[in-house]
Amino acid sequence: MAEQREPEGFKKDRPVATEAEAKAVASAVRLRILRLCLDHPLTNKEIAQRLGANPATVLHHVRKLVDTGFLAAQEERLGARGAREIPYLATRKSWALQLGEEFHSDMTKAMLEAFRTEVSQVPDPAEVYAARLGPRLNEAQYRELTDRFGKLLNEIAAIEPGPDAKPYSLFLAMHPDTGRD
Repeated sequence: MAEQREPEGFKKDRPVATEAEAKAVASAVRLRILRLCLDHPLTNKEIAQRLGANPATVLHHVRKLVDTGFLAAQEERLGARGAREIPYLATRKSWALQLGEEFHSDMTKAMLEAFRTEVSQVPDPAEVYAARLGPRLNEAQYRELTDRFGKLLNEIAAIEPGPDAKPYSLFLAMHPDTGRD
C-alpha cells in the first residue's frame, strides 16, 4: 500500500508548520472559519452567525488563528449600534505551509469533517460535482499521480479571480480502497 505523504509538486520547498500552526489548522471549525474569511473580512459575530455557533466559542477559534498568523485583524469599524467591531481576513498562510508527518492524520480528519459539513449545506445536490474512480496503482504510479494532483492544485490556487468570480470549494482525496482485495 502506498505511504501517505504530501505530493512532490504540492508544497515542496515550503516551510514546515510549527506545532502550534499545525494544531491551529487541524480543526474542522477553524478550517471553515478560514474559508469564510477567505474573500471578505468578517467579524466574530458574523462568523458565528454563518457557522450557527456560539460567539464565545468562535472567538476562541478566531484568537487561535490570529495568534498563529492564519487570520489577520483588519481595521476596526463601528457596528450597527456603534459597538467596536474587528473584522478578520484569512492570510492564505495555510496554503504556504507543509505539515509535519505527525499532523497528517489530524489534518485529514479535520478536512473531511469540514468538507462533509460544507457539502451538506449546499441547497441543491446537483450543484456538487463529484467523481469516483477505483484505479489499481503501483508505488511509482501512485507517486506520479499524487504529484500531478499537487501541481494542479498549485495552479488552481494561483488563479486570479475575475470580477464575476463565484466562490467554489475543491476537495480532492485518494485513499486505499479497503473494501477491495
